[in-house]
Amino acid sequence: MQHLRLSWEERVESLKAGVMSAASVTLVFPLTALLNDFLASQYASPAMNYWVSGAIAIFSGFLFGVTYRYIIREDQNSHLKSGAVLAFGLVRGLAYVEMGIADQSDWVPIVSFAIESVLLFAIARLVLDGAMALGWIGRFKG
Repeated sequence: MQHLRLSWEERVESLKAGVMSAASVTLVFPLTALLNDFLASQYASPAMNYWVSGAIAIFSGFLFGVTYRYIIREDQNSHLKSGAVLAFGLVRGLAYVEMGIADQSDWVPIVSFAIESVLLFAIARLVLDGAMALGWIGRFKG
């Protein structure tokens, strides 16, 4: 019975991490989207669907928060933390690069979108690290 209780508590902490990470992405995404829109408008007419892109960013932020908590556990390894940010950021960002290459688009907006991805997850990491330091979210004890 103790194992089930611990498992439930761990799931709640992961849910809290996911929600907090998604919230941080929700707050930052409009600013980065406007910057990307501005950069894209310098090269072509922007065709960004903010609702779809925002929903994907928020969902990615949620998944990052849940996964980040399991990745770092009680470890204080900055390389591990940065690696998690880069892994999520590059996967999301390189998808933009791949689409841009397929469309033969200008490289500045593509790179801007890739940088946005890493930035969103880096901010989510800082928020999660702060929440864990304050005890708002428990570290995974596995």
